[in-house]
Amino acid sequence: MLRHSRTLIPFNSNPATQTLLAIPSLLRACTRLEHLKQVHAQILLHGLQHKHLPLTKNLTLQYISFDCIESANLSFRTIQYPCNFLYNMIIRANATNGLFHRSLKLYFEMMDRGLRPDKFAFPFALKSCAGLSDLQMGKKIHQHLICCGCSNDRFVDAALVDMYAKCGCVDSARIVFDRMSVRDLVSWTAMVSGYVHNGCDGETLEFFELMRWSNVKPNRVGLLSVLLACGHLGALRKGEGFHSYAIRTGFESDVLVSTAVIDMYSKCGSLDVARYMFDRMSGKDVVCWSSMIASYGTHGHGREAIVVFDLMINAGVRPNHVTFTSLLSACSHSRLLEEGRRYFESMSEQYGLTPKLNHYACMVDLLGRAGRLAEAEELILTMPVEPDTSIWGSLLSACRNYGNIDMGERVADRIFQLDPTHAGYYVLLSNMYAAKSRWSEVERVRELMAERGVNKIQGFSLIEFSNCVYKFGAGDRSHPQSEDIFSLLDELAAPIRHLGYVPLTDFALHDVEDEMKEAALAYHSERLAIAFGLINTIPGTPIRITKNLRICGDCHNVIKFISKIVSRIIIVRDMNRFHHFEDGACSCGDYW
Repeated sequence: MLRHSRTLIPFNSNPATQTLLAIPSLLRACTRLEHLKQVHAQILLHGLQHKHLPLTKNLTLQYISFDCIESANLSFRTIQYPCNFLYNMIIRANATNGLFHRSLKLYFEMMDRGLRPDKFAFPFALKSCAGLSDLQMGKKIHQHLICCGCSNDRFVDAALVDMYAKCGCVDSARIVFDRMSVRDLVSWTAMVSGYVHNGCDGETLEFFELMRWSNVKPNRVGLLSVLLACGHLGALRKGEGFHSYAIRTGFESDVLVSTAVIDMYSKCGSLDVARYMFDRMSGKDVVCWSSMIASYGTHGHGREAIVVFDLMINAGVRPNHVTFTSLLSACSHSRLLEEGRRYFESMSEQYGLTPKLNHYACMVDLLGRAGRLAEAEELILTMPVEPDTSIWGSLLSACRNYGNIDMGERVADRIFQLDPTHAGYYVLLSNMYAAKSRWSEVERVRELMAERGVNKIQGFSLIEFSNCVYKFGAGDRSHPQSEDIFSLLDELAAPIRHLGYVPLTDFALHDVEDEMKEAALAYHSERLAIAFGLINTIPGTPIRITKNLRICGDCHNVIKFISKIVSRIIIVRDMNRFHHFEDGACSCGDYW
C-alpha cells in the first residue's frame, strides 16, 4: 500500500485514478509554496486542469492564500466557467497586491459573463480605481453598485469614500460619508486621509475633531494625517494638542507617529523641540533619521544635518535614497558645495546607491545657488537620466538670482517644451526681465501665459492665533482687523526707512512709477500676517508665518528691519525653507 497523508491507494489501481484520488489530499496538506507548485506540476502532467473544476478551484485558492498572484491568475484562467466566489477572490487578490488594471479587467469580465457583482467584489474594484486615480471608472462602478442594491453596505461605502478621496474628489467623498447609516473606523480614516491628501489641511483638522467628538478612537493613520496637516499649516498649538493626544493614547511609542511628531514641530518652526523629541526617541529607523536631517536642511543648518548623518552611520543605520536627498538639500541651503559633491559621489562609491532624478536636482540646485551656472547646465546635459522641469526650474531660479538672462531664456524654452502650463516658471522669467526693466519682454511673457491659459498662482500667508489659522492674501482687507493691520504697517514704514531700507521695486513687476511699485510691495501677504501677529500676541513672543510661495527679496529685507524694531523673533516658512529673523538679520544669511 502507498501511504500519503491519510489516503490509502491500492497499487493495482488505475494510475490516473490514483493521481486523482491523491491530489486533493496533497493540496490540502501543502504548507509551503514549493510543495504547492509540485502538486500543480502533477495536475498539469496528467492534464487534469481542464477536467476537474473543484481541483483547479482549490489550486487557485491555495495560490491566493500563499500570496502567489501570478500563479493564481494562471490557474484561474484554466477554469472554463468560474463562479462569483472565484471571481471575487481573484479580483480581491489582484487589487490587494497592487495589480489594479488586472483587477478591473477581471471585474468587467465577470459582468460580461452575466455574473452579478456583489458587496464582496465592489470594495476591491473601487480600491483598484483609487489606486489608478481613475475617477471615471470609479463613477461607473458606483452606478453598478447602486443598481445591485449595495449602496448601503458599510464596506462598500467606505471603499467609495476612499476612491473619491484618492481621485481628488473630496466633496463627493464627504457626500457619501454623510449619507452612510453606519460609519466605522475605516470610513472615518478614509475621509480624514482624503482631506489631507487633497491639501485640505483646515478641513482635516476639523474632521479629526468631529471624529473624536463622535467617540470614534482614531487609529495611527488618522493621527498621522492630522500631524501632517498641522505641519502644512504651521499650526503649532494644534500640533501640540495632537501630540498630547498621541501620548495619552499610547501612539507616541509608534515609530511612524513619533517621526510625524518630529516633522510637525520642525515644519511649525520649533526645531529645538523637534530635536528634543528625536533624541528621546528609541528605535529610530532610517525614515526618522532622514526626517531629522531634512529638518535641519530646511532650517538652513547644513552643518547640523551632517552631524546627524554621521550619528546615523555610527548607529549602524544604512542611509537610503531619501536620506541623501535630505542631506544634499541641506548642503544646498547652506552653501556647502564641496561637502555636497562628496556626499553625492559617496552614494554609489560607498553605499551602492545609484543617484536618481531628485539627487541630480539637488546637485543642480547646489551648483546654481553657488553661482556655478555653466557647471550646473553641463551636469543637466550629461546626466544619465532625462531631466524634468524641476531640474531645469532650479537652474532657471539660479539664472534669476544671478541675472543671467541669456541662459535663463534658453532654460525657459526647455521648460516650456516639457510643461507649458506651470505658472511659476513664467513668473521667474518675467522677474528676470523686470529686474532689468525690460518691460516689453515682461508683457510678452504675460501674453504667452494668456494664450496658453496659464494663471499665476496666488500667494498667501498663514498665521496661527488662539487655536485658529488665519489666511492673508496680498492687499487683503477682508479681515475684521484690517484697518489696524494696515495702520501698523504704515506706522512701521518710517522707522524701517530710517534703518536703511530701500525698496527693491523690481519685485513689483510693473512698468509704473516707483511710488506705485512701493505701494504694491507694502502690503504683501507675509507683511499683513506679521502685522496681525504683532497686534494680537504678547510682546516678546515669536511670530510664525507660513507662505505658499517663495518669499520675495523686498519682503525679506523688510522683515529683517521689523524684527529689529519690534524686538521679536519672526519665523517665516516659504515653499523652500525657513527664515528665522532676529535683531535685523536672517538665519539664511541672505542666501536662499
